[in-house]
Amino acid sequence: MEQKKGIDDAFSKFSFVKPKNISLQQGQLVQTKFLAAEVGLPLVISPQNVTLDIVEWSKSNQSFIETNLHKYGAILFRGFSVVSPVDFERFALTLCSDLFQENGEHVPANIGSGNLYTPVFYAPEKKLLWHNENSFNESWPMKILFFCGQPAVRGGETPIADSRRVFQRIAPSIREPFLRKGVMYQRNYGDGLGLPWQTVFRTEKKEDVESYCQEAGVAWEWKDDNRLRTRLVRPAVLKHPQTGEWIWWNQAPHWHPACLEPEVRSSLLALFAEEDLPRNCFYGDGSPIEDAVMDAICEAYQEAEVSFPWRLGDILLLDNMLTAHARNPYEGPRKLYVSMGNMISLKDFPPAQ
Repeated sequence: MEQKKGIDDAFSKFSFVKPKNISLQQGQLVQTKFLAAEVGLPLVISPQNVTLDIVEWSKSNQSFIETNLHKYGAILFRGFSVVSPVDFERFALTLCSDLFQENGEHVPANIGSGNLYTPVFYAPEKKLLWHNENSFNESWPMKILFFCGQPAVRGGETPIADSRRVFQRIAPSIREPFLRKGVMYQRNYGDGLGLPWQTVFRTEKKEDVESYCQEAGVAWEWKDDNRLRTRLVRPAVLKHPQTGEWIWWNQAPHWHPACLEPEVRSSLLALFAEEDLPRNCFYGDGSPIEDAVMDAICEAYQEAEVSFPWRLGDILLLDNMLTAHARNPYEGPRKLYVSMGNMISLKDFPPAQ
């Protein structure tokens, strides 16, 4: 499988390319660039020979940022005077007045006003596969931002992939059952792997969990020893609410056992029955998604992936629907901060037709 081969030599295949200038007008405070001529994301925005406060600049350039975000799906702000996570939070608030503060999947950074998180923990030596944040939930942030407080000694990039390109690269014969059925996500909490349900749902009370699940259309089942199993069916593709473009919108690579490294999958299946795996996913009718289908989907992501090395002070802004993100393996200390906002719900637009 192409994606699995890519993991094995991930450190040797990063896209370390020099930016290519694509736009600069006389008197502009910023210049725009691409990391490479043939790559359409991210758009790089940098100060043009000036020291620029990104917060003040952003307040006066909201339309410019939004237009480019919808066009490219990802913007890398590089070279601005962002020296701390608090500066990053101030910038995020210029783009999202309603920063999300209730994400049980991420660990609060306990910095600033409570709007910052640290990334989900995942073994540094492994690649965290591509996903659009909270695409398995009923609601999700339209914007997600990353701030580099300390690049890793080696690796640790945040690869991105255009969800429009991923959709186009997946064969229609593979897309069709996903379009028709959606994806069923199954999760088991309390079996010793992954976050406990108390952390994810931010409560110690079972009745709170049940109330949330009922409202969000999630099926739940309490198992022995205070364990929980949930199932939910969500769309696999959607149209972007602003651009109207079809996007690949699911987290199947994050959940399906076929996307695990072979030894990890074997170890999990030695510990758990298939129905008790920490995460699994199926077609929306409960039928299994074939391993070969997942191989093809991962290959589409791999072909669409763009990776670049982090620099201290970088800010990466993603339209969370237009662009998926991942994380490469890394060595040494690494500090990234995450913020997200402009929440939208599945109820805000009709399901894919």
